[in-house]
Amino acid sequence: MKTIIVIGGSSGIGRAIAAAFARQGAEVHVTGIEPPERLALDFEATAHQLDVRDEQAVGEFFAAFSKIDTLINCAGVIRRGGEEFTPRGFADVIDINLNGSQRCCHAAFDALKAAGGCIINTASMLSFFGSGAAPAYSASKGGIAQLTRSLAIAWAPQGIRVNALAPGWIATELTSALTQDPTRSAELVGRTPAGRWGTPQDLAGPALFLASSEAAFVTGVILPVDGGYAIR
Repeated sequence: MKTIIVIGGSSGIGRAIAAAFARQGAEVHVTGIEPPERLALDFEATAHQLDVRDEQAVGEFFAAFSKIDTLINCAGVIRRGGEEFTPRGFADVIDINLNGSQRCCHAAFDALKAAGGCIINTASMLSFFGSGAAPAYSASKGGIAQLTRSLAIAWAPQGIRVNALAPGWIATELTSALTQDPTRSAELVGRTPAGRWGTPQDLAGPALFLASSEAAFVTGVILPVDGGYAIR
């Protein structure tokens, strides 16, 4: 049975990906900032509370696993109302989105090596271009792209593949302010060739592929799942 770890698997994209692996019969572990009893998962998985900013807690969590087939890093935040322009707000977003992913990759290394496993990070279309409203989020996702490529090079000799998904405009709690704004939502959908908002489930199939033996020769890839938004 495959062991799958989904960091930030309690909601949104992470939850949809975790559910997809659970349906395939994997042993799924999901983490969230919330206590496990508050997660109310509707699929077979073990829930854990984990703050990816806490290096000791991250190390202790991963020490419990002798092998990990796939690590999926989905923990992430965006700060609105200009908070990302402040030094404190900027640093907090970077610490969760980018440093948190790196902490998990580092802590999982031995268990991934033991399994010949893989990592799937969560980048963004903002990995490719910036945002005047979210400088910290954009910087963190640009960093995720380069972290993914760099670890892919460094860890290939150990049999560990490292890729990332780059979601486009996905309807989640993180984007609710935009989905509820008719004007802004219409602008975003109008630029998206697929003509709609994405759903968290749209990321599940690509994640399953990147984790599978069908992707055995795929590493260092930042895979857009954006309905064509980035090609406009």
